[in-house]
Amino acid sequence: MKLHDLSPAKGSRHKKKRVGRGPGSGLGKTAGRGHKGQRSRSGYSQRIGFEGGQMPLIRRVPKRGFTNIFRTEYSVVNLARLEEISLEKGSDVTPELLVEKGIARSGMPIKILGDGELSKPLNVTAHKFSKSAREKIEAAGGKCEVVDS
Repeated sequence: MKLHDLSPAKGSRHKKKRVGRGPGSGLGKTAGRGHKGQRSRSGYSQRIGFEGGQMPLIRRVPKRGFTNIFRTEYSVVNLARLEEISLEKGSDVTPELLVEKGIARSGMPIKILGDGELSKPLNVTAHKFSKSAREKIEAAGGKCEVVDS
């Protein structure tokens, strides 16, 4: 088989519907647009969220809450994920290593959370630690080091 032999599977492609091409097509005369009115005219395009003059949903539903513009969004990593990546005893876990392994997102501060157990001592460097994560890392014989963002 060559590149020029490739074609779509039988029945997977449909022909474009040709509207307004006579009564035999089933879509002649008004071409499926009904009779008269704004929506039957050419060039008609409806505003997003328009509900025919009825008060739109976006305006019927009340506004609630606010967005804190000073919020810091963390890339969270659980201890269970640190246990999964094969590291030697006493090895250093840095934000760069976590990004490289695909555990944390690049360009975001990292917070270590305490879900899971740690069996080997690790020197973990991150922007923030939860209380339980810090306790578990130190109980396993490791160290927690906070990076300034």
